[in-house]
Amino acid sequence: MSSGSLHHAAVDADSLRARIERASAAAAESFTDALLISPGADLRYLLGQAGGSYERLTTLIVPSGDTAPSLVVPKLEAPAYADVPADDLGIDVLTWRDGEDPYQLVADLVRIAAEPGRIAVSDTMTALHVLGLRAAIPAAEQVLAGPVLRQLRMRKDAAEIEALREAAAAIDRVHARVPEFLRAGRTEAEVAADLEAAIVEEGHTSAEFIIVGSGPNGASPHHEVSQRVIERGDMVVVDIGGPTPAGYYSDCTRTYAVGQPRDPDARSVYSVLQRAQEAAVAAVGPGIAAQDVDAAARDPITEAGYGDHFIHRTGHGIGLDVHEEPYLMAGNELVLEPGAAFSVEPGIYLPGRWGARIEDIVLVTSDGVETLNNRPRELMVVDE
Repeated sequence: MSSGSLHHAAVDADSLRARIERASAAAAESFTDALLISPGADLRYLLGQAGGSYERLTTLIVPSGDTAPSLVVPKLEAPAYADVPADDLGIDVLTWRDGEDPYQLVADLVRIAAEPGRIAVSDTMTALHVLGLRAAIPAAEQVLAGPVLRQLRMRKDAAEIEALREAAAAIDRVHARVPEFLRAGRTEAEVAADLEAAIVEEGHTSAEFIIVGSGPNGASPHHEVSQRVIERGDMVVVDIGGPTPAGYYSDCTRTYAVGQPRDPDARSVYSVLQRAQEAAVAAVGPGIAAQDVDAAARDPITEAGYGDHFIHRTGHGIGLDVHEEPYLMAGNELVLEPGAAFSVEPGIYLPGRWGARIEDIVLVTSDGVETLNNRPRELMVVDE
C-alpha cells in the first residue's frame, strides 16, 4: 500500500474542544492556574497541530476555570496554524514580532488566582522558554504538565483507536515483507535501508526507528544497525515503527532466524519467550495494574532460568508519542482503563550470542484486550 492510500481527516473541532475542556478541568483538579503547552505531541492532541519548537516562543495557554484559552505564536509562524479552528474552539490567537517580549505577553494572559500560583509547562518545553516564563511570572511555581495531561492522553478515543489500528496494520505489512530483505551475506544496514523504504511505502510518513540486531548484536535491545554481515544460522531481532499521517505511531518487533538457528537451544529459549508474551497479553484488562502485566511476562522467563536476561520493562504506552504513559514495569501500580494502548514486549538477551523479543501493541477494552498487531509470533525462518 502506498502512503497516499492511508488518509485521515483532521480531528474535528468538537473532539478538540472536548479535549481542551478536559485539560482545563484537569488543571483545576490539580490546583494549577494554567497549562502552557509548547509545540509537540501535547499541542497536537489539543489543537490537531503539532507545530515546531524554535527559539521563538509558541505556547497554548489553557487556563483552569472559565477563561478562554489563548495561542501565543510568532507573527511569521502564524500561517502554520491557519488550519486550527480557533473560532470554533473559542481560542484567542495572539501574535508577536521580533523585538517584543513574548514571555510578558504570556504573563499578562495568565491569571493567578492566589499567590503562590502554579503553572504547568510541557514536559518537553526547552529551558530557554521555561526560564523566560519563570522570570516573567515569578509569582507562580512551575510544574510539569505531563502529570496533568497523561490521564487524558492515556484514554484513547474512538478516532485515536482507529488511527492506532491503521498504524499497526501498516507495520504488520512491513514485517510481512521482511523475508524479501533478510538474507545471509547482507549487512544489517542494507536490510535497514530496505525496511526504511517499505515503512513509508506501507503507509507511514517516515521511519522513526529501525533495529536489525543480528547474532550477538541482538543481545543489545537498542542496538539499531551496523555493517555486520548477517550469517546463516543467525537469530535476528527486527524492531520497527514510525508515525502515520494521523500522527499516531506503530511499533512492532519480531525475531527471525536466517536459515535454521545455529544454536541448539534457540528454539527452546524462544518458546519460553513466546509463552511469556502470550501470558502478558492475556493478563491485560480493565482494572489490572500495570505492574501485574509486567509480572505476567517476567514470571515464566524467571522460572525458566532466564530472568537475569530480561533487562527492560515489559512495555510502554503509544499514541502521538512512540513512548508515553502507561509504562508496564515493576512498581507501577497504575490501574489500566479502557482506551489505554501500549506495547507488550518481553525479551531474552544472551550476551555474546543472540537475543529475541516479541512485541505487539495492545488496547485495553471494556472487558479485556484487543491485540492490534497480528503477524505470526512463532520464530520465523527465512532464507532457507
